[in-house]
Order: sequence, then C-alpha cells, then structure tokens
Amino acid sequence: MAATITASAVRTCFGDGPATWDALLRGDCGVAPLRRVDPRRVGVEHGYPIADDRPFGPGRWLADCVTEALAAAGVDPRRRRVVSLVGTGLRESAEVERAALGGTVDFPAERLHFGPAVTDAAPGVGRVVTLANACSAGGHALALAQDLVETGEADAVLVGGTDASTASMLAMIGRVAASPTDRVRPFDADRAGVLLGDGAVVLVVEADRPGTGLARLLGTGLSCDAGHETAPDRDGILRAVCDAHRRADRRPEQVDLVLAHGTGTALNDETEAGVLAEVFAGCAPGPLVTALKGAVGHTSGGSALLSVAVAIEALRTGRVPPVIGLRRPTPEAAGLRLVRDRAVVARPRVAQVDAFGFGGLNAVTLLEAS
Repeated sequence: MAATITASAVRTCFGDGPATWDALLRGDCGVAPLRRVDPRRVGVEHGYPIADDRPFGPGRWLADCVTEALAAAGVDPRRRRVVSLVGTGLRESAEVERAALGGTVDFPAERLHFGPAVTDAAPGVGRVVTLANACSAGGHALALAQDLVETGEADAVLVGGTDASTASMLAMIGRVAASPTDRVRPFDADRAGVLLGDGAVVLVVEADRPGTGLARLLGTGLSCDAGHETAPDRDGILRAVCDAHRRADRRPEQVDLVLAHGTGTALNDETEAGVLAEVFAGCAPGPLVTALKGAVGHTSGGSALLSVAVAIEALRTGRVPPVIGLRRPTPEAAGLRLVRDRAVVARPRVAQVDAFGFGGLNAVTLLEAS
C-alpha cells in the first residue's frame, strides 16, 4: 500500500518553499554569523538562521506552513477527519533558555509544545501529537501518517517538523568540535562538523491516489539500534534502508535518487556512505546522491521532512540540487554518484530519503513520482 502527499510548505534560512528550492538549484549557502546567541558562550560562530528573532519562532513557522499546506491541498479540518503529527528535537527550548537567562517566565507552559500553534492555524483539526525522535522525528511522523490514512483512522494528516537553534545544542556542538567550523561540508574529506539551521516543514498526507498530488509515499523503514548516544550504527542504518525497500516493494536498482542525511561529521558521513555503497553495489550506475545541510544547516526535527520536500521537487521537476560545500569526497563516498558543483537534470522516478537521529533513531523513506 501507499499514500499520497498532496501539499508541501517550507521555511528555511532562504525563505519559503519556492525561495528555498531556487537557492538550492543555484548552489547558494545560507550560512551566517549566529544571531541569537553569543558565540563566546557556546564555542560556535556560525549557523543557518531564519532572519526572525521574535519569540516562539518554531511554532510560528510551523503555523505558517500549516496554513499554506492546507490551502494548497484544499483540505478543511472542519469538514474532514484531520490529525496532526509534529516531529521535533528541541520544541520551544530556546524560550526556556531565554527565560532562564532573563530570570522571568511570562508565558504559559502549553506554548512550549506545538498543539496551540497547530490548532490556531487549523481550526477543527483533531489530535495533535508530538514525536520527539531527534533528527529523524519527521521520518517517524511520516511513517505514522501513512499508517493512519491506510487504516482509515484519518482522512488527512498534517505532518510537520520544526526546530530552531538553541544555546544548549550550540554549546554541545562547540564542546565536541576541535575548532569551530564555518560551514557544513557533507561527504567532504575536509569536513569539520555540523552547524544548526532553523526550519519548518508541513506535508499533507492523504489516501493513495496514483496520478494525483505531489508524490506517492511508498513506505518508511524504521530502526532503533541504541548503539551509542551520538555515534551512528552501520547495522541499524542498513536495517532501516532494507526495511524501507521492503515496505515500499522496491528493489535497490529501482531507486534513482538519494537525499542523504549528510551531517558533515566524521562518523555520520563515513557510515552513511558505506551503507549506501553496500546497498547499491550492484546497481550500476547507481542513484544520484545529494544532501542539503551544506546549504541550510541541520534543521534538527525539521530535517527529514525538508529532505522529503526537496525530493518531491526533484521528482516533479527533473532537477537535482548539488551538495553544497563538497570539494573533495571522502574515500567512503568516492564511489557514489554525488551531485557536485551544480544542479543536474535527471528523470528520477523513485527517491530515498535518509534521516538518522541521536540514540540510533533511524528513518528511511521511499517516494515515487505521481
């Protein structure tokens, strides 16, 4: 079985969905000096921020995307059974930090999750469920959304992912990095670590109607290997990839495009590249491979759905954006068909989207052109 993605709305450091897509095709990089945190306090100097310093950014960006996606899909939650699933890693933690540093708390606790943001933007929506599966949260939400529409539990599902940089996460990055990096370089031999980005994405998932909508959601493979707090586990990632192919009823040679997780960290890129090389070893010439974090940073709970949204555009338009920051591929990635330097024209039919979170939370999604 499958489902249909009928609408997509995006917010990144580049702007809305069309602005983000155009920037990716041009090969732009959205890195900039930190806006909301003193770099001296966290040991990080750069990020990929949305130019918006007002409070409760993730909730507001999410609400804007909900409004836009519902309008694009023509879905009215007051007339249909609509539920919402929101993937996040950090929620509104930036406001907690701001309150702690300022010594005052002047907002209700319920604003720290995204229920009010969704229900205000989508009157009539049913349940709003938050999934906190770290950087793969959006992929897990997408898997549950497909289950809900396939079993008839919902007519449509608003699948969202949103996060903003927080001082605590920036400090963690600054602590583990040997020295601050100035940009993310996925799969590059000289990569020096990850940087955070702001972002929000909302997709509308409905029952499968081949030939309609933006793309078909074929299936999502999940695994939780719990091998290490932060380091990826090769076998766990491989299980998620194989599970995705099984659920989607597609063979590796049918995959034309991979949106890699590609964090620009030493272990993630090495491990992911090794798994991709193994899975597609007998599939000459193999799928095109690209990754977004060199352009938009790591958008945490929004990163999986952002890759899905970009994969959808690639399936629809036949254009694949390049890996920004990639100059000299790491040896493990040398055999992959990495899209470098400029966007390429292709005709992908099936796309794979990788998302891996701390603690071994892995989600791999397969999409097919409508």
